[in-house]
Amino acid sequence: MKRVAKPIFFIIAILILILSYFSTFGLHTQYGDIDSTVIKGIGDIRWGIDIRGGVEATFKPADGVEATAEEIEAAKAVIETRLVSNNVTDYELYADASSNTIIVRFPWKETETSFDAKAAIEEISATAQLTFRPGNSYASQDINGEGEVIYKTPTGDTETILMDGSNVASAQAGIDGTDYIVGLKLKNASVFADITEKYKGQTVSIWLDDEMISAPTVQAVISNGEASITGLGSAEEAQSLATKINAGALPFKLETTSFGSVDPTLGESALVAMAYAAVAALIFMTIFLIVMYRLPGFIAVLALMGQLALSVAAVSGFFTVIPSFTMTLPGVAGMILSIGMGADANIITAERVREELRSGKTIDGAIMTGTKGSFWAIFDGNVTVIIVAIILLLVFGPVNILSGIFGPSTTGTIYSFGYTLLVGVISNFIMGVGAARLMLKSASGLKPLRKKWLFGGADK
Repeated sequence: MKRVAKPIFFIIAILILILSYFSTFGLHTQYGDIDSTVIKGIGDIRWGIDIRGGVEATFKPADGVEATAEEIEAAKAVIETRLVSNNVTDYELYADASSNTIIVRFPWKETETSFDAKAAIEEISATAQLTFRPGNSYASQDINGEGEVIYKTPTGDTETILMDGSNVASAQAGIDGTDYIVGLKLKNASVFADITEKYKGQTVSIWLDDEMISAPTVQAVISNGEASITGLGSAEEAQSLATKINAGALPFKLETTSFGSVDPTLGESALVAMAYAAVAALIFMTIFLIVMYRLPGFIAVLALMGQLALSVAAVSGFFTVIPSFTMTLPGVAGMILSIGMGADANIITAERVREELRSGKTIDGAIMTGTKGSFWAIFDGNVTVIIVAIILLLVFGPVNILSGIFGPSTTGTIYSFGYTLLVGVISNFIMGVGAARLMLKSASGLKPLRKKWLFGGADK
């Protein structure tokens, strides 16, 4: 067996403990009255309607506008884009063209404590005017709630409107190599081609109502109706800009005819009960793994900690390239189920190593044969679960490819289950199959641990 460097065991173990801490508690800084989130933890997760409750609102076109069925669907699509852009996946959205109404239900924000339904729906229904203007001069600047500088009120040439949001079909955050970008798709390509030809090499700022949200420089003439805003500092900045641009694309102003709070169907007590059950299960699992499998069992516990930390990080927005996620109770169940699969993967490997040791092989030989022999059994079992999870995401996610059959009302909870199950299984491959085996091979090179009994063999 090819030896793994002895320090690898300690390096991986320390990294797992650090990841577990920050994925749980996050990292927040305080400067005066401004509280900034550097790393998101469990406290930054947006909980679903079933746990915290949320908001229900009914919208209709304002000023007596008689919208067509296509326009109602367009307004619904914009609202859905805003929900998904704000990482709200647990929602219900219905459009009724016969009565010119749109009904939406979505959960409270993770930081929301006042539970003001009217304030909560403003980010979904507000019709902001998106405009493209020459230059980037402004009259004043301010600091928003996140400590960012915002520029307000265009002045001089910037008061001229070159194009408005009615010509923007969509805005999508993405990555081009190492650069974060926002891709724009335009309805009338010739209008934007004329603008980019006239202002090539100059700044064309983008405004949402009275606030400048971006000021890119025109690099080339764009005639195909597809443009990219580059030079963005992070994935969050790109996503925020895309969300703001999409916010200016409603085909007409919406007014709220009714709104109110939605009580949680299960409540936070159900979440607490599940958390206690999960902690108890982890404690018993830890005892079982260490008693039955000794050193491989201890390594398995570390790997499970890493798997759980990665799963939480993929939900909370810990990784800037993976947006935060609305967590429902079925989502918690999917995470717990994936932890059970992670434990099973480690047990299969530990059992194979034990069998090889008891057949008379050396520690190195037993680890090499045991890890190779158990890989495909673990791989096959996990791949089938990944396929099922992907199907759940496609059917019940924001794409909702079979909504005509299943309907949208079950989207959030089942999508949450599929998502956490998928990230949990992927985390299992990273930690339970990758990191755990590296630690096992590294630990076998430490002289105090080179005892067959510690790896599940006989005492002598």
